[in-house]
Order: sequence, then structure tokens, then C-alpha cells
Amino acid sequence: MTELWKMTASQLAGLVRAREVSAREVAQDALQRLDAVNPKINAIVECRPDHVRCQADRIDALLAQGHDPGPLAGVPVTVKINADEAGFATTNGTRLQRDLVAARNSPAVDNLLHAGALLVGRSNSPTFALRWFTSNLVHGKTVNPRDPRLTPGGSSGGGAAAVAAGIGPIALGSDIGGSLRYPAYACGIQGLRPSFGRVPAYNASSPERGIGPQLMSSTGPMARSVEDLRLALAAMSMTDIRDPWHVSLALAGKPMPRRVALCVRPDGIDVAAEVESALRDAARRLEDAGWTVVEVEQTPSLQALADIQQQLWLGDGFANLSDAVERDGDPGARAVVDGVRGAVEKMPPDIVASALLRRATEARRWSLFFEYYAVMLLPVSTELPFPDDLDLQGSAGFQRVWDAQLPMRAFPAIGLPGLAVTTGSVGTTPVGVQLVAPRFREDLCLDAGADIEARGAPIPVVDPS
Repeated sequence: MTELWKMTASQLAGLVRAREVSAREVAQDALQRLDAVNPKINAIVECRPDHVRCQADRIDALLAQGHDPGPLAGVPVTVKINADEAGFATTNGTRLQRDLVAARNSPAVDNLLHAGALLVGRSNSPTFALRWFTSNLVHGKTVNPRDPRLTPGGSSGGGAAAVAAGIGPIALGSDIGGSLRYPAYACGIQGLRPSFGRVPAYNASSPERGIGPQLMSSTGPMARSVEDLRLALAAMSMTDIRDPWHVSLALAGKPMPRRVALCVRPDGIDVAAEVESALRDAARRLEDAGWTVVEVEQTPSLQALADIQQQLWLGDGFANLSDAVERDGDPGARAVVDGVRGAVEKMPPDIVASALLRRATEARRWSLFFEYYAVMLLPVSTELPFPDDLDLQGSAGFQRVWDAQLPMRAFPAIGLPGLAVTTGSVGTTPVGVQLVAPRFREDLCLDAGADIEARGAPIPVVDPS
């Protein structure tokens, strides 16, 4: 039999549910793969093998008793270090939370367990989840398994590197400005940022977040196949009353014309030639699948959304963040705080209220846009994945990174879903595209993403060198 760690979540769950392999065998295989590759990439920063085996034995016992353990039966999943998992520290990559041990699971973690998943380890993230690069002073640096010279992305970089290297076919991450989509892009896998309100979220270990982050952050999956993203989303989005923003809504919406807006240069920004080539390749694949692709030069403003995102994210509580970053001492987090400080200091005292007002206006404009188009096809980033730690190369390096991420920073402001789909590579550098759809229409992103994926090469598990 093919090594289990090479299989998709859908394949593994089918084998376990049919009792062709045991969950214990899957767990042991995943742990062996982790031992083999994780020392090279530092994607998983905490793993308790006996705990993993106990989870597997529970799944096997349920099957032996004739019970259904769930749609993710025996599937190894990694969990980001900023999500509560009972008995583990929710470090969020900061020395200030090194001993913040969660007493209860976050809703998405509970939902994964209820679906039969095996939680095999805690995945690395930058300090306070602030960067598109993954390192911190608690757990160290994560290496991109496809090319160690490149960032693995951030802030869910550990999870993306783990999936790419075969440490579990699914990773749980979060995204407030690209933190699921960019690691997927950088590691050559698929990553879904669900709509705001789709997947319930809550960390009992920590104080309530500011209203801006509450309205923009999204918990979601990364995987090596769109089918696995769909499976993970269904499991993770089950209702949990601890999240007052959660909306229990069907995962498939009303039929829409299969019409795609191709926007190569959103807001007129420059894009790398390789990024444009990937977009046009994806457009051709969609046309081959029966979609109508319309190239558009003008859309509602992404920059307006990105400004709102920055104001809601940093307009309330920046002084506390700056103080925490200073006390932690991580140079990457300091670079982010220093890079945005000038913009934050110019914000008036009522900036959050003002941003919320403009948020409604911009959301309306995009809702009208998506009345005609089912999905929008645009860059994930205007550049190929960055050299690692580019944001630490002075103010010019930071600004280059910040500007290139406009297509990801924008849409969390109004809670839209986004899917990063890999389309191949340029040498050893992964490349891909982003699909955005109306709120709660992840199904449209996934449908289009599956058609792009089906007309390309399957994503191989990489052996880090």
C-alpha cells in the first residue's frame, strides 16, 4: 500500500471508515513522517505521540462498536499555535504566552474532533501572528519545504509547511490579512479563508479581541486538494454557541451563472510576469471547464478595503500591541509595528467608528459587483513568494512586502471568502491564483478552484532537502 502520509484526507477517511486500515496505523504513519521531516523544517513545534495514539484508539473503538466516528475518521490534522487546544499552550508565538495553557478547545478544534480527526501537533506561527514569514523567539523558524530560501508564508506558515511535507493532509489556520492564503501560495498547496461568521471561533484562554479583529479574522483549512478543503470546511463550520458571530448556513448557495471576473492588475497595481501568466493559465482552465471569463480592468476599490482593514485591525489597541511586542523582543514583530506606526499615528480617535461606516458602503459596492460575477480571479500576491525575511531588510523591504499583499489584505475588511489555488511552479518557486466570491459562497470558490486544480498536475508531497 502507498505510504498513508501521501494520501489525501478523503482517501484516508474512506479507508478508515471501511476498516481497511486502522486509525492507529494512520496515526503511527503520521508520527513517523513527522519524525522524518519535521527536524528539517520545524513546522510542528509540539507533538505528544501518546496523545495522538489515544485519539486513534478511540476512533477504532467506535468503529468496532458499529458507530460512525465522523467524516474525518482517522485523518491527521495540525492546529495553529494561536488556537486553543485543551492541555496545550496557546503561545501565539510570543514568550509572553509561553505558559498560557488552554483549559478548553476552541470551537473549530472541537468540531474537528467531533468529525473524527486526529490532532497530531501544534503548527508554528510568527509572534502575535503578525507577519507573512514564520519565526518567533519561542519556537524558532519554520522552513519552506519546497525551497528553504523562500518564506513558508505566514502567519499559518507552520501548518502550510506541514501539509506540503506530508505531516497531515489538513492544517487548521487563521486569516485576517492573508494568513491562510499566503502560506498556501508560498508552499504550493491550497488554502481557504472562509467568510466571516462561517467557522465559529473563540479562545477562552484569552481576553476578547477588539471589534475590528473580531469582524475580520477567519479560521479555515489548508490542504493539498480542494476536495479536502471542502471536507474540512464542512467539519469545522458546525455550530458552536460560544461564537455570537457564527452563522449556521448551508454550505451551498443558489445556482449562479458560471461567470468569472479576471482582474490581472487590481487597482492598476503592477504584477510580476509570472503572476500574470499564472492568472491567464487559470483563466484558460476555467474556460475549458465551461466558465465564462471576462477580463475586467476596473472593480470596486481594493485599496479602500485595505485601508479599512488596517484601520479596524490597528485603530484600537495599537499601543498595547506595541508594548507587548517590545516586551517580547521579536525582531519580526518589531518590524511590523515599526512599519505601520506612521499610518497608525495619523489615525483620528474615532477611526474605528469611521471605518465601520465606510465598511458598509464598500460591502454594498462589492455585493453589487458579485450580483453579476460568481467569482473573481486575481493575484494572491503581486509577486512570487518572497525570499525569507524580506520584511526585515529595512523599510524598503517591509514596504515592498506590504504593497504586494494588497489583494489579500483587502477582502477581510468585508468578510468575503478567498481561496488560494496553486497552479504550478517557476523553477522551485510555487505560484498560484486567488478566487474571491460573495460572502458565504465558499462553494463558488471551491467549484472554480476544483476546475483549475483538475486541469493541472496533482500536488506532490515534498521531501525537504
